[in-house]
Amino acid sequence: MVIALGGLIRIYDAGESCPDWPTCFGTWGFDITAEEQGEWYSENPSEIDSRGSGHRYSTFQIFTEWSHRLLAGAILGPLVLANWLSLRKQEEASAQARFASTLTVILIIWQGAIGWLTVEMDNLHWSVALHLSSALAFTMSMVWLWLCLSKIEGKLPDWIRFNSELSKKWELIVASLTMGVFFSLFSGTFVSTTPGANSGCGVDGFPDSWPQCDGNFLSGLEDVVSQSQMIHRWIVGVVFISMIYSSFRIWKDSQKDSKPFLRNWIWVATAMFAINSVIGATYILSWNLEEGFLELLSLVHLMMASLCFLVLATAWIGCKVSEDELI
Repeated sequence: MVIALGGLIRIYDAGESCPDWPTCFGTWGFDITAEEQGEWYSENPSEIDSRGSGHRYSTFQIFTEWSHRLLAGAILGPLVLANWLSLRKQEEASAQARFASTLTVILIIWQGAIGWLTVEMDNLHWSVALHLSSALAFTMSMVWLWLCLSKIEGKLPDWIRFNSELSKKWELIVASLTMGVFFSLFSGTFVSTTPGANSGCGVDGFPDSWPQCDGNFLSGLEDVVSQSQMIHRWIVGVVFISMIYSSFRIWKDSQKDSKPFLRNWIWVATAMFAINSVIGATYILSWNLEEGFLELLSLVHLMMASLCFLVLATAWIGCKVSEDELI
C-alpha cells in the first residue's frame, strides 16, 4: 500500500506537494488553499517549488503525499516498533526472529530518513529511486520476519519449502535474477522521475519509439541521464533473456521433483516480467499530443515490477529456508 501510494504521488505530480517534513506547509493537515500555500512560500523562500514560485497544488495532490506519510509514519512505524517490543518479551523467539524484527525497525527508520531526504532534494531522480529501494528492502525484512515466526509456530507453509539440493544449486541464480529485476526497477524509477526521460526515445510511435529508440536499436552512450530510457530498456532485455533461460533450466532440473515449488516461483516471476515489459511498451506507445502519456499505466508498471522483485526475493528466502540457514 505504501509503495502504491508513492506511485500515485508520482503520476499525479505531487512529490513536492508537502514541501516541508514532517509537517505539510507548516501544518499537520492537508486542506491547504492556494492562498495559504503562497503565504507559506513567502515566509519560506528557500522552499519555493521547483516548478516556480507561482505553482500551486490541489487538495487531492496534497492529500496523496499526506496520506503516504500518515500510513508509513503514524501507522506502520508504530506497529513495527510494537512488534519488536513484543518479541523482546517472548522467550521462545529465536535469535533469527529477534534479528529480523530489529532489522525491520532499522529499515523503517531508514525509510523515514530517506523520505525526508527526498523532500529536501525536491524529488530528485536518484533520491526517489533510493526511497523505493528502501521500501522494497523493508518489505522483504517483513517477509523474512513472518517466515521466522511461522517456523517457530511450526506453521511454515509448504509452498516456501523447496527441494534442499535444488535450493543449494539455485540459490545464487535466484539471487542474481532478483538483483537483475531490482536494477531494472531502479533504472525505471530513475527514468520516470527524470524530466523528459520518458520521451527520451521519442514519441513517434511504433516502431521508432518502441521497440527502437529514436529509430535505432543501438546508439552511442553520451549522457546517462538523458539516455536513461535506452539504458533501462537494455537492462530489461538482458534480465528478460536471463529469466527465460533460467525458466528452461529450472524446468529441466525439476522434472524429478514431486513438488516443484521453486520452479513455479521462477515461472511466475518470468511471466510477470514479460507482462510488465508489454505494459512498459504500451505506456511509451500511449503518448498523444493532447494528454501525453497514459500515467495510470505507469503506476501499474511500477506495481508489477515491485511484485516481480518481491516474488523472486521471496523465492531466494525460500532457498535459504530450505537449507535451514536463515531460519
